[in-house]
Amino acid sequence: MVITLLGWPVSAQAEANRGEVAELRLQRLDDGIYLSTSLEFDLPELVQDALRKGIPMYFVMEAQVMRDRWYWSDRLVAEATRYLRLSYQPLTRRWRLSTSASPITNTGLGVALGQNFDDLEDALSAMQRISRWKIAEAAAIDADAGHTIQFRFRLDMSQLPRPFQIGAMGRPGWNLLVSRSGRLALPEGAK
Repeated sequence: MVITLLGWPVSAQAEANRGEVAELRLQRLDDGIYLSTSLEFDLPELVQDALRKGIPMYFVMEAQVMRDRWYWSDRLVAEATRYLRLSYQPLTRRWRLSTSASPITNTGLGVALGQNFDDLEDALSAMQRISRWKIAEAAAIDADAGHTIQFRFRLDMSQLPRPFQIGAMGRPGWNLLVSRSGRLALPEGAK
């Protein structure tokens, strides 16, 4: 069963480099809700420059499922986070993208899926396509209640080396945020 999202308000901020969610698809299967999406964004020049100098960049992808409640604020029923690390090896001239369900630290990658690429465009293309990412268990979703999905993709400034964190504060060339939220359609026959 494919579920469509309705109503996509996107607010613009002049200080942040923003992309857009070109396609967002949710699929309800017996074991949970899966998200597939296609993002469109360009890395800021300052980020590309730091990458080419061998400084890894960290990204966070977050999805939240909120259940509507008329008597109180919406309730968070499911949350999923995925961490990405993009790095460039100047010696081999290869790009490496690591993906993990837990935060990636400088002490080691832990359990992560790693992919190598010959150029930055291929690495970005892999980052921008998310396929069948499980964001919620089936038991967490109430079939006869409305739900809102909130999706965000951002550059994780807290993972940058300290001198970059200090220098990047308040500078628009370091900000990257892609977000979208919408309503999860009720299944047929639900009121």
